[in-house]
Amino acid sequence: MTLKPNGAAYEGLKDELLLTKDEIAAKVAELGAQITRDYEGKDLVVICILKGAVVFFVDLIRKIDLPLTMDFMSISSYGSATKSSGVVRILKDLDKPINGKDVLVVEDIVDSGMTLSFLRDNLISRGAASLKIATLLDKPDRRKVPLHVDYCGFVIPDEFVVGYGLDYAEQYRNLPDIGVLRPEIYTK
Repeated sequence: MTLKPNGAAYEGLKDELLLTKDEIAAKVAELGAQITRDYEGKDLVVICILKGAVVFFVDLIRKIDLPLTMDFMSISSYGSATKSSGVVRILKDLDKPINGKDVLVVEDIVDSGMTLSFLRDNLISRGAASLKIATLLDKPDRRKVPLHVDYCGFVIPDEFVVGYGLDYAEQYRNLPDIGVLRPEIYTK
């Protein structure tokens, strides 16, 4: 592991980074190449789950060497809490229909699987020709419902992580690396 950089933006993180910006960039390029191969000749719609996935989404679509369209959804099962409530709400829906399209949902992190399981079923019911899930981070130890992730950047331990779009109380999203938040920050 790499020591975190000094700086006010990194305050509150444990001393070592979980993932550096270089490790993340290499994995995003790898995922983009795999998605390019898998979706060649298909009518691809890539859906970003706001807000956390936006940084990963932007970097990922620039590594997909195919024509594609993009759309955005905002869903919530957390509110301002650190644990899922189990109730999923769509806060911002898609702008265009996905009937007959090959859909790739891009998420920042999968833990319980409840939110993405709901979303998967919802989007399939709208007539998507296919639906796959890409996530930067996966915490399978926290899974509460079965959920298959088709494209996974990193499997991580059950720690509270921030950076590269992931937040705590809307903070830390701007970090280029991913670090573990010290428990005293989110348990106070």
